[in-house]
Amino acid sequence: MHNWNEYRGQVLSGVGEVAKLSPDTVKGYATIGGAGAKTGHLDAKTRELIALAVAISLRCDGCITVHSAEAAKLGVSKEEIAEALSVAISVNAGAALVYTTRTLDAFDAVTETRD
Repeated sequence: MHNWNEYRGQVLSGVGEVAKLSPDTVKGYATIGGAGAKTGHLDAKTRELIALAVAISLRCDGCITVHSAEAAKLGVSKEEIAEALSVAISVNAGAALVYTTRTLDAFDAVTETRD
């Protein structure tokens, strides 16, 4: 398994280096990240749970380590994370099912032109 605490430090350090090279890029990223919080419709815990669900869908280890730490700071429980991630698992499986129908449709279109 990862040493997630060490890895999180490496990710944050790397982002710091990018900020030195391209400060507006990182500022823009931070602006996007904080924009949702300004509406006040979702609380911080819910936003972190969504972030973790998206992180596993995108397979982003950096996102996983950063948002896990933020979730822990906010008092998110392991059970809450498991529930949120179960939604992501379900949606990802659903997407695979939908794309299965698209693949079969594409295959049918190819094979129909051969007949």
